[in-house]
Amino acid sequence: MDRMDQPKHLGVTPPIALSYPTQREIEVTDLLVQELTAQGTFESEDESRRREVVLGKLDKLVKEFVYRTSKKRQLPEADAREAGGKIFTFGSYRLGVHGAGTDIDTLCVVPRHVTREDFFSDMHDSLINLSDVTELTSVTDAYVPVIKMKFQDIPIDLVFANLNINKVPDDLELRENFLLKNLDETCIRSLNGSRVTDEILRLVPSIPAFRTSLRCIKLWAKRRAIYSNVMGFFGGVAWAMLVARICQLYPNAIAGAIVSRFFRIMYQWNWPQPVLLKPIEDGPLQVRVWNPKIYHGDRYHLMPIITPAYPSMCATHNVTHSTKKIIEEEFNRAAEIADKVMVGTGKWSDLFAKHEFFSRYRYYLQIIASSNSATRQLKWSGMVESRIRHLISKLETVDNLYLAHPFVKGFDKVHHCATEKEANDVSHGIYNLKPTSERSGTDSSKSGNENGSNTIYTTYTTTFYIGLLVERRAVGSTSVHRQLNLSWPISEFTKLVKSWDKYDDKHMEIAVKNVKSTQLPQEVFEEGEQRPMKPRRKAKSNTTTTEHLNKKRKSDKVTDEINTTTMEQPNKKRKPDKVTDEINTTTTEQPNMKRKKDKVEIDGSNLESNKSVESTC
Repeated sequence: MDRMDQPKHLGVTPPIALSYPTQREIEVTDLLVQELTAQGTFESEDESRRREVVLGKLDKLVKEFVYRTSKKRQLPEADAREAGGKIFTFGSYRLGVHGAGTDIDTLCVVPRHVTREDFFSDMHDSLINLSDVTELTSVTDAYVPVIKMKFQDIPIDLVFANLNINKVPDDLELRENFLLKNLDETCIRSLNGSRVTDEILRLVPSIPAFRTSLRCIKLWAKRRAIYSNVMGFFGGVAWAMLVARICQLYPNAIAGAIVSRFFRIMYQWNWPQPVLLKPIEDGPLQVRVWNPKIYHGDRYHLMPIITPAYPSMCATHNVTHSTKKIIEEEFNRAAEIADKVMVGTGKWSDLFAKHEFFSRYRYYLQIIASSNSATRQLKWSGMVESRIRHLISKLETVDNLYLAHPFVKGFDKVHHCATEKEANDVSHGIYNLKPTSERSGTDSSKSGNENGSNTIYTTYTTTFYIGLLVERRAVGSTSVHRQLNLSWPISEFTKLVKSWDKYDDKHMEIAVKNVKSTQLPQEVFEEGEQRPMKPRRKAKSNTTTTEHLNKKRKSDKVTDEINTTTMEQPNKKRKPDKVTDEINTTTTEQPNMKRKKDKVEIDGSNLESNKSVESTC
């Protein structure tokens, strides 16, 4: 944008600085683009063209769907043809920051006589019959109901909105607020995705700087496993709004400088002060606008990031106390790395180092959703995933538990079992089978089992993980036994997911159990990644005991170091350790076993008696 054409300022406050890039900032930005390219964040031209072809086909399917529905409503032929229908894109694709293999967020807009029920029945059925469409599932009870699929191997999320108009022409734009008139809240939320994306692009002073910065932040958030709205972290639109706000505060800055300032400002942000890209609008429509002074629920949003399009909503209402702590910790880590990059003592690749989730904690909860078909599993696991944040909130009330850290995705597996008992074991996280593979959708029913029978019991599982961080013992405490009673949170969670109106107790199961880090399955670790090992027991020796205990063992795990310090030097103050302070604990899976160290008992014995819920406590 030309200097003379720039508005006075964008955003709710004036810019912090109007300075133009320094030579060092230009160099750092060039290095950032090189690193993003090396990390594969840009898609190829062939894939970009394939996306355009898929969107064209999808737009045609929407028009055919509207035509069929119009005929069912007995509209004249001419009116049915003119009823139209249109596909809008939003999210990362519309913002221009999508990468190879990422999904396309799409919005299906139709006239008033086409209903949401038509969309999830007729449109769904027309898609399921296409050979180009795979992994099709409808999530009708989500906050924004959606059809998920892969169209020619490109992931698509398709949401729905019907406007209070007779026809939807190809030149329709969604910016005007009057289009929201007489719509229900679900349709308004669906439309908001496209309206918010377009508004973000209008509110940033430099789109190229914004896009490069956002590509960096998205890659960082994914590598650090904090990119997931459903799990209580930030989703794509929230990260986009945060980056847009920093762009507003430094309107003439380029990507390297924006990224550096992003982390420092976000770490120091005074939450729950909301992040706004423009003042919240009051409109004439009878729709809810985010306002903690009026709406009681809005007061409990821990890290509110408010959408700029009317009606303004909180894009981060799923954030919990635990995920807030994790996000802030990651902001601090990234700020330190970015500072080093700016002064030449660090490199951008350090920013994108992989998370340490599966080696960070000693105890984990394992949530296993299972069923007997691929189609059923997509719906069941998606529903369970959408409810895990409720489990996190309940775990945060447990005594002695400091943090409940959810991992951002589940792990899908297909198990081909020879007996019903093996299939039942698999659904409860007992993996004693050799024929376990990643979800492939292949039909193994034609293969025989070891006993010569042609019957194969195929079980589909999706496993989610929550890391548990135990609070440190209070200074001066002499107790060596503490208990984490997880019975109530787990029981309430299983009741919640089983209350789903499509839950089928004959074909769906949910199991929750606790595991040690050393018991985590190989599937959660990447090739070459070192998994946690059980601490070695010290062999008896005739050497001087005092000398042996006082010797600092640098090569040992932090577990041994902290336990030794706590037991042998009880009066010595322990240095704070945010990541590993739970290491003072040991589980009581064998409650009669004698323990010399401080132990924490994870109790889940008061769960429902239903066999589909299991706790190995």
